[in-house]
Amino acid sequence: MAYQALYRVWRPQQFKDMIGQEVVTRTLKNAITTKQISHAYLFAGPRGTGKTSAAKIFAKAINCHHQTDGEPCNECDTCQAITNGTLNDVIEIDAASNNGVEEIRDIRDKVKYAPTVADYKVYIIDEVHMLSTGAFNALLKTLEEPPANVIFILATTEPHKIPATIISRTQRFDFKRIAASDSYSRMTYILDQKGVTYDEQALKVIAKAAEGGMRDALSILDQALSFGDNEITLDNALLVTGSVTHELLATYMQQVVAGDTKAALATLQSVLEAGKDAERFSEDVIGYARDLLLYQQAPQMVEEAEMGSVSEDFQTLAQQTPASAMYAMINELNAIQQQMRYTTHPDVYLEILTIKLAEIGRQKTASTVAPTGTATAPEQPAANASELASLQREVEQLRTTVKHLEQAPTTPKAATKPRITKQAPVKEVNLAKIYPVLGAATRDKLNQLQEVWPDILNSLSTSQRAVMKVSQPVAAADSGVIVAFDYSFLYQRATSDQELTDALENGMDRMIGTALPVVFVPKEEWPTIRKNYLTAHKDELQNTNHEPAESQAPQSNPVVAKAEELFGSVVDVKAD
Repeated sequence: MAYQALYRVWRPQQFKDMIGQEVVTRTLKNAITTKQISHAYLFAGPRGTGKTSAAKIFAKAINCHHQTDGEPCNECDTCQAITNGTLNDVIEIDAASNNGVEEIRDIRDKVKYAPTVADYKVYIIDEVHMLSTGAFNALLKTLEEPPANVIFILATTEPHKIPATIISRTQRFDFKRIAASDSYSRMTYILDQKGVTYDEQALKVIAKAAEGGMRDALSILDQALSFGDNEITLDNALLVTGSVTHELLATYMQQVVAGDTKAALATLQSVLEAGKDAERFSEDVIGYARDLLLYQQAPQMVEEAEMGSVSEDFQTLAQQTPASAMYAMINELNAIQQQMRYTTHPDVYLEILTIKLAEIGRQKTASTVAPTGTATAPEQPAANASELASLQREVEQLRTTVKHLEQAPTTPKAATKPRITKQAPVKEVNLAKIYPVLGAATRDKLNQLQEVWPDILNSLSTSQRAVMKVSQPVAAADSGVIVAFDYSFLYQRATSDQELTDALENGMDRMIGTALPVVFVPKEEWPTIRKNYLTAHKDELQNTNHEPAESQAPQSNPVVAKAEELFGSVVDVKAD
C-alpha cells in the first residue's frame, strides 16, 4: 500500500481521540446517548482542529447499533464503511468545488429518499462558506425542515461569511485552536507508537509553528521525519519550520534592548545568511516580545505556552526591560510586518527594523538608568556621539531606499530612479468610466455604500483585504462606485487584479443587492479629478436650473449644489 501521511493514518476515529475539543465532544456524546439529535449542525473553527473528523465520528455514532456512551464501535460493517468512505448514506461534499445552485438542488431532490443501509442519511458539507448566494437560498428551506432521518453537518473556517438565516437553523459548535502542549502530547504519543527517536525541543518547535492546528503539526512532523531519515532533531525541526533557534532569538532581543545596533545587525545578517524566512523571523520576534511583556504580568501563562522551558536569560531580560519599551517595539514590529508583505526586499525592512528597535531600547534604557546616578551615566552621551551620527546617516539612506521601493512597481526591473520620478498615476485613471459615475452620483448612495464597506472587505480573501485596507469609496451612483487608495502602488496593484474587482462587485451584490462596477483612483489625484469634472460640466449644471428665480429663495450656485450633492457639506466654496 502507498505511504499515507501521518494526519491521515492517525485521524481520530472516536471522540476520545480528539485533541483539545473536550466541550464539543462531550456535548455531542450526550446528545447521542440521550437521543436529542438535531437535524443540522454547524462546526466552525480554524483549520486542522477536527471539524470534519468530528462530523464523521458523529455520523458513525448515530448509525452504530453497538455504540456505548456516544462512542462508535468502529468494528461493525456500518462503522467500517463510513471510515472507508463507501457508505452511500453518508455523503461528504466539498463546497469549494460544488458551490453552485445546481449542486444544492441535486441534494434537495435526493434528500427526500430514505437511507438505504444506515439509520440516518448524513450530509457533511465542508467549507460551506464557499456556497454562492443562490446556493444558500436553495439550501435554506431543506435545512429548515429536512425529511425524517436526514442530518446536515456544515463545516467552515469562516462562519462570518455564512448568512444569518442559515446559522439560525443549526446548532453551532465552535472548535478552538489546539494548545501547543496538547499538540506536543499527541506527537509524542504517535512517535512512541512508531518507535521513532525524537528531541523534545524539536517537537515543541513544531507544536508552536503549527499555530493551533493539529493537522498542520502532523504535516510538519511528517516533513521533519522525511528530512531527518526517521529521526526528529532540533536542527531539522528549525530547518523545516524556518524558525530561529531560541538562543539566537534571545541574543538578538538582548542586543536591541541594550541598544547595541552593530551587534544586532550582525546577528540579523547571520539569520538571513542561514536562509531563514524574513516574515517568519519577524513573527518570531513579535512572539518573543509578547512573551517578555506577558511574563512581567502573568509568568504562569508564558510557562504554560513554552511548556516549562523558560530560560534564566529570558527571565532576566523580562525583569530588566521596561514595559513601555516592549509596547514601542511591538508597534514597530507590527508596522514593518505589514510593509514587508508588498516588497521584494524584506532584508532592507529588517535592517530598518533592527535600527529602530535598538534606538527604542537605547532611549528607554537611558531614561530608566539616568535617575539612579551611576558613574557610567555621564559617559553615555560622549561614548555614543560618533555612533549616533553614523546611525543617523544610515537611517536616512535606508529611508530613501524604502521610499523608492514603495513607489516602484512590484517587479524589481521597474525600480529605477527615472521611472519613480516620472510616474503619474493620474494618466492611468480611466476618466471615461469615472465621469459617468460622477454625473449620476448621489450622497445617499455613497452613505449606503460606506455603511456596508467594512462588511464587503471582510468578505474578501486575506490577500485581497490587505490591498483594500487603505481604500474607501468616495463617490457612488446606481451606475458604479469610485474607490480611492491612500497609496499609489496599491492602486496600481488593484487596477491590474481582475479577481479583486470581481470579488468587490460580488460583495456589493450580497450587501446592497446590486453589483456596481468599480473604478479605482489614487487618493492624491482625486481632488484634481473632481475639480476638473465640475469645471468641465459647469455649463451643463447651469442649464439644469430651470425654475424661475421669483418662485424660490435666492438661487445658489448649481455647481456648488452639485458638489454638495456628490460630496456632502464639506465643500469649501471660494470666489474666482
